[in-house]
Amino acid sequence: MDAVTVIGGGLAGVEAAWALANRGIQVTLFEMKGEKFSPAHHSTDLAELVCSNSLKAQRLNSAAGMLKEEMRLLGSVCMKAALQCAVPAGGALAVDRDRFSALVTSYIEGHDNITVVRREVTEIPQGPVIIAAGPLASEAISKKIQDLCGNALSFFDAAAPIVTKESLDADCYFTQSRYDRGGEDDYLNCPMNKAEYEAFYDALIHAESAELHSFDKRKDVYEGCMPIEVMASRGKDTIRYGPLKPVGLRDPRTGHRPWAVLQLRRENAEGSMLNLVGFQTNLKFQEQKRVFSMIPALKHAEFVRYGVMHRNTFLDAPRCLQGDFSLKTHPYIFFAGQITGVEGYMESAAAGIMAGINLLRRINGKETLIFPPETMIGSLARYISDPSVKNFQPMGANFGMLPPIEPKIREKQMRYQALSDRGLALLRTIIEKEGL
Repeated sequence: MDAVTVIGGGLAGVEAAWALANRGIQVTLFEMKGEKFSPAHHSTDLAELVCSNSLKAQRLNSAAGMLKEEMRLLGSVCMKAALQCAVPAGGALAVDRDRFSALVTSYIEGHDNITVVRREVTEIPQGPVIIAAGPLASEAISKKIQDLCGNALSFFDAAAPIVTKESLDADCYFTQSRYDRGGEDDYLNCPMNKAEYEAFYDALIHAESAELHSFDKRKDVYEGCMPIEVMASRGKDTIRYGPLKPVGLRDPRTGHRPWAVLQLRRENAEGSMLNLVGFQTNLKFQEQKRVFSMIPALKHAEFVRYGVMHRNTFLDAPRCLQGDFSLKTHPYIFFAGQITGVEGYMESAAAGIMAGINLLRRINGKETLIFPPETMIGSLARYISDPSVKNFQPMGANFGMLPPIEPKIREKQMRYQALSDRGLALLRTIIEKEGL
């Protein structure tokens, strides 16, 4: 058969190419660097790390560590390179970024089944293809993806934080839809009295914002989705008449309308993760944790993702993609990496592995694989393809996506270890059964 085409030589693209090539498929990997660079890229090497050199925690009782172990079990080229060029970083896996990219490049370019072509792709090629164009995809390929996916492509990531339901203080929230419209548990309402609100407001308007990259500084980012801190700076009651408006709500503890209310909306079908409605923000992560935890219901909240506001090309994946990373309308076109709505270096790479494995299975007439929700890769795949997820925003690995352990283990690190052990055992069984 003709070679499979992979578009993009970032972490997802190299993993997709590696997964296919190691299983006997000829791959043509297109990477535009060398001919053209995005605003964030500078090296001609593949798998360039443009932000941090940290691949997050390595311990298996962390979501990031569990994900990396799943990738290692599946033969990840990025994990192979990372372990060879690790630098001291406490409990994290951090790498010498230049050596890491050089190693990955040498593995990919040295593989007999991979041909690397240094050229921008401006059209979706015929035949089996994996599109791993990344969050800074070129204008030409972005337009073609838009056309392919019915304009279901976002160019800016303006996202509110997400917390786990189990970390909230149940004594400090109530379930009710505004004016009792909709289902009783559509929203969790986190009330504040006047003193609590004023302390929160003062902290919010004085909190420190993250610095934007030059290519993120677009006026339309803020006009389309104003950060909560910018809105608050326009007056003390602005957000009380906006995202925190208490009208149509009554606190059952007091029988009265609260002074202000933060509403939380389900982020997944299980309701284990909740979105802070209207809290798009550009605050630094530690500031989000400090300030938003001042809301009584969130005083012990576990943030599974923080709010972000930056340039980030990604699909409305629940409407476009199957859980195997194929396009619903074109079964031989797969997507991988951040463009699918997974967030993070290793999450992107993991999506590449699964796109490669599943495209090969489709070519061979086999049923594609979606790993169980108890695995980290499986839970990410299910999140990005979950039709119940509205207002879709990218998500990184976190334990809030996994089905809980029953009976519940109260001590957090022991619970995380049990979740990891369960998922990794399941994955090992699948790898053996499927010959992966």
